[in-house]
Amino acid sequence: MPLELSINQARRLALAAQGFGKQPEASPGLPAVKRMLQRLGVVQIDSVNAVVRSHYLPLFSRLGSYAPSMLDQLAWGRGRQRQLFEYWGHEASLLPLSLYPLLRWRMAHAADGRGIYRQLAQFGRERQDVIARVLAAVREQGALGAGSLSTRQERAGPWWDWSEEKHALEWLFAAGEVTVAGRRGFERLYDVPDKVLPRAVLDQPMPSEAEAHQGLLLHAASALGVATERDLRDYFRLEPGQGKAALAELVADGRLQGVQVQGWKQPAYCAGTPRIPRRIEASALLSPFDSLVWERSRTERLFDFRYRLEIYTPAHKRVYGYYVLPFLYQQRIAARLDLRAERAQGQLAVHAVHEEAVPLDEAGYHALAVNLLRLASWLGLERVQLNCPRREGSQLRQALLSAAPA
Repeated sequence: MPLELSINQARRLALAAQGFGKQPEASPGLPAVKRMLQRLGVVQIDSVNAVVRSHYLPLFSRLGSYAPSMLDQLAWGRGRQRQLFEYWGHEASLLPLSLYPLLRWRMAHAADGRGIYRQLAQFGRERQDVIARVLAAVREQGALGAGSLSTRQERAGPWWDWSEEKHALEWLFAAGEVTVAGRRGFERLYDVPDKVLPRAVLDQPMPSEAEAHQGLLLHAASALGVATERDLRDYFRLEPGQGKAALAELVADGRLQGVQVQGWKQPAYCAGTPRIPRRIEASALLSPFDSLVWERSRTERLFDFRYRLEIYTPAHKRVYGYYVLPFLYQQRIAARLDLRAERAQGQLAVHAVHEEAVPLDEAGYHALAVNLLRLASWLGLERVQLNCPRREGSQLRQALLSAAPA
């Protein structure tokens, strides 16, 4: 019989696996940052900068006020400093170098257009001349952005209106022929892997595709705590056929075990025998692209929290706001806030606060106020500006007054 978990046990198991078992530190060091990145396995990158670039937030949510330069160093530093690489993990992502061998099968399939590469496949088949020219330029000139290679005469259109050179770079990136050496602002700078990644990583033998799928699912199971087959696949964007075959092998040899979670229609799985904390005390503001909540159907099943990003929704049709961060309190997602870092004014603006069905108590509002003040300080902003006319805004105002340092 599969292990049976209550929904509260599943929540605690998931939160602990995601690194929410301890309260944030005053100033986390580099070892804590490395451990958390290894635990998560993948941090999604997104260009929206309404509060801060999204890849910086998951570490802040779990560790507290770490120095973002630590992540920059690990992702884009030189030599031994670099311990992460950019690739298509869960969308565009930062991943530990230890996972590089497990994703080489994906690089090998860039040319045939499988999975996430379908849009690049036609270009790869038809424009090998451009691809060869761009690769030669990168090899000769070093870290380059797409703009410095473009030969187009007309002005670029919308952001998806890529030049041929940009298409070529993205195809080469997908194929593992180039990698991201650094960033200029948010623009990727590409170079060949030999000049960027450690030789010891590049020389590791390539696992079989089946072994890679199993390794990725195991990492996903460890990072998620408890998850359905679809949840596990989604963590590294595996397709159904890839995930189901690997899952069957992992269950058969005992590396994963079946679990039945209260209220879930689909069977779930966990790695080994789960150690379920008795309580999770964490409170945190979460990026919309945090791995705890990025799979929206799992977020509903696990937290009874329906979450949709409304950035691309016309303003008059938005329900909660433009850039809305969930607020994790104790063992539930208790509220959501529409936030903006207004850097010119030196303030973190709170445009809306929305409680969930179970209201926040006084301690909950105090925890929310502390998180907002800590976030503002971490971002180098002088104050929290409350613009919410709702009842929740009045309660948060009182909490901010009592939580603010004297």
